[in-house]
Amino acid sequence: MSHIFIIGVTGGVGHHLAPLLMQDGHHVSGLHRKTEQAEELKAKGITPVYGDLMTMSTADMIQATRGADVVVFSAGAAGSGLERTSTIDGEGPLKLIEAAHANGIQRLYLVSVIPDAGRDREPQEGFEHYMRVKKQADIALVNSGLDWVILRPGTLQDEASDPSAAQHSDARVCLAQAVKYGEVKRKNVARVLAALIQTPAIHHEILELTDGDTPVPEAVNALRRKTAEQG
Repeated sequence: MSHIFIIGVTGGVGHHLAPLLMQDGHHVSGLHRKTEQAEELKAKGITPVYGDLMTMSTADMIQATRGADVVVFSAGAAGSGLERTSTIDGEGPLKLIEAAHANGIQRLYLVSVIPDAGRDREPQEGFEHYMRVKKQADIALVNSGLDWVILRPGTLQDEASDPSAAQHSDARVCLAQAVKYGEVKRKNVARVLAALIQTPAIHHEILELTDGDTPVPEAVNALRRKTAEQG
């Protein structure tokens, strides 16, 4: 069992990811910025850690992640402005990398974005800025010396709430180093992240993800076999 710390645990991907990890036997803690969220997280079996990415220093991040074995960054500014994008999507992963080094945490999973996202529409300053800072965070993690995986999903979509969905074996995706751009359910992003965390042999990989035809376990096992063959 590992202690896994999630930045973005209350968000679209993170709130799906936490129960999957707990089902796998892990202890999960996560960052929240609203005081009322603490009780909600506790009720779900998640250890709440208070912090706002807009104001947290590197020292704060070191304190928040102390005791974790694995960290996941799935937070995002969600188009709420250039400053928030720079601080959350750009500086947030950099502070987490420093915290991982300070606390001896080797494994870091970063939810990023497929580089050709939005290329079928007119460029917008906010979106281009978002793409730049996401790429800068990716580069920083690649050069961090950690055991990292960068997961680049397509356009994120919600799906109907289903309490048993985490048990479904028919969640199907397209997962590879490069895939054709498309949509992906947030729950499928969480499913893939959980499977990757359970497969530490897959590391130092940038992976792209959309909904597709391959069940999640099969898609991740194919990557594991490929990694073993190359190793």
